[in-house]
Amino acid sequence: MNAQTELPCQRDQFYGRARRSVPAARRFTQWSLSYWGLTAWERSADVSLCVSELATNALLHGAPPGRGFLVRLRYDGDLVRAEVHDSGPGTPEFVNQGHDLDEGGRGLLLVSQLADKWGVQNRTPGKAVWCEFSVC
Repeated sequence: MNAQTELPCQRDQFYGRARRSVPAARRFTQWSLSYWGLTAWERSADVSLCVSELATNALLHGAPPGRGFLVRLRYDGDLVRAEVHDSGPGTPEFVNQGHDLDEGGRGLLLVSQLADKWGVQNRTPGKAVWCEFSVC
């Protein structure tokens, strides 16, 4: 795997509070991974799915009306880190332990299972929810 630009690489994209922002964030992630030469990397779909889940959480629970969220992706040659920043209060938590008939509540569970690490970083205002994936 090789990066086409000098490492470390970072890409940021801001999205408004709209449904179309989630698939746009996923496309942005796929494009960024491709740009860094990680298209064939077996975990690229996991990164895209986790960004999609975190963006959905930001849209539904983190971005107040009139605000949006930021997706930040970093690649340093060994690690891909995805962050989703929003200005909403609160700390994300598992709200559902996977009841069969529930339609939601599995986003952070998926992130915790697919990523090597994940967490929440407080900022003013709001928070950044992040996840990391080892490339090696």
